[in-house]
Amino acid sequence: MKRRSLRMQVSIWLLGPLLALLALDACLTYQRAMDAANAAFDRTLGFSLKSIREGIRLRNGDIEVDLPYLSLDMFESNTGGKIYYVVRDESGRAITGYADLPLPAKRLAEPYQTRFYNSTFRGQPLRMAALRLPVHDVPNAQTRVVQVMVGETPDAREALAREILSGSLLQEGLLVVLALGIVRLGVERGLLPLRRLSAKVAARSDDDPTPLDKEGLPCEVAPLVESINQYIGRTQRMLISRRRFFADAAHQLKTPLAVIQAESELAMRDDAPAPAGTRECRDVHLRRLNRAVRQAARIVQQLMSLSRFDADSGHAVQLVVVPLHAIARDAALDWSPVARSRGIDLGFEQAARVDVVGQAHLLTELVGNLIDNAIRYAGDASVITVRVASHDTRPVLEVIDDGPGIAADEREAVFERFYRSSATQTVEGSGLGLSIVREIVRVHDARISLLDAPGGGLIARVTFPPAKRER
Repeated sequence: MKRRSLRMQVSIWLLGPLLALLALDACLTYQRAMDAANAAFDRTLGFSLKSIREGIRLRNGDIEVDLPYLSLDMFESNTGGKIYYVVRDESGRAITGYADLPLPAKRLAEPYQTRFYNSTFRGQPLRMAALRLPVHDVPNAQTRVVQVMVGETPDAREALAREILSGSLLQEGLLVVLALGIVRLGVERGLLPLRRLSAKVAARSDDDPTPLDKEGLPCEVAPLVESINQYIGRTQRMLISRRRFFADAAHQLKTPLAVIQAESELAMRDDAPAPAGTRECRDVHLRRLNRAVRQAARIVQQLMSLSRFDADSGHAVQLVVVPLHAIARDAALDWSPVARSRGIDLGFEQAARVDVVGQAHLLTELVGNLIDNAIRYAGDASVITVRVASHDTRPVLEVIDDGPGIAADEREAVFERFYRSSATQTVEGSGLGLSIVREIVRVHDARISLLDAPGGGLIARVTFPPAKRER
């Protein structure tokens, strides 16, 4: 698919409105030009009336018209249009000129007042000027009134208006071309920072995590660079998380896989004909093999959970209001067979209905990991209680055991991946359970603390924010 040029798009976007404005301006310019031409030529018509007026006399009661030379010369020299005139007496009879020249729609009342109007004469439009003029014969003490009218075809006016319009259009067309050129040049210069930015991005190596430099970039481009830097940061953190996951998986699965290989080879060797007791040896190897497989499967499951919950993995978690008491009760019921197999008393206490903002399956995994750790490290025949309550409108989840607990100086370290205290080296585990708990707690904006239980043991307490909104 051919990519469109930003310069071409801007030019096209500007050209349409500019042409529309040019057409509108042409109409307005032509109207102004016609108004100016009418004003100029109306003054000429008024001058013609005054010239004719100078040649009108009243002698012995008869009206005589003697057109001055200047008026005749103006009529004959008019180019691009025709001029018509008529002089009428008070009865409307034509004394001289074109007798069929149209009268004004309204009767001329005031003398010496020139009236301009538009009319039609012999199928063509005319611009008319009319004047009512008293003529005096002083010796005989007589006065008569005449009407003087002069008409002109609009050819000369329109020609002048078109000339003004063509000059204006030529000038404005040149301005449009110059404006497009300036805009194109401006866009070209405005795109230079983006070109430099593109060159910087293209020149970067694949493993370069440094953010792009915003120095010297326009403020309009800065948000784009900031978004790119955020994307680079997220991608880098995601890659680090993936590399850490594979490194952790390789480290933690190395031992179980070695055990699986060794025990399977020993079991196959014992499968050959041998003295009595061979079956018992094979069963021992198979049990060890099964234990190693279960340990590897659990490690993989926990590593996958950490990868999903990791703050740098890029996964977004949608939280809604869920019943914490129901989730904790169901988790306790799920783990009760495991607790009974080791003679552990696993109980559940609920003070009231408690809701939290979270994800049900993540909270189920959180409670399950806390119960699993308590079962593993509290020891056989211990007592474990899962309690849900609300303290000052904040939901609280507690898993309490009466086991040996955790030393105060190790309570922060146990949340690190693969950390195993010296007191728990003999207990089967991977050191990932509390790491998963910490990540789930972080996702829910909650807090986890490890406290001494009354009478000995450990309290794992998770305090959630009030469930006032969904997000």
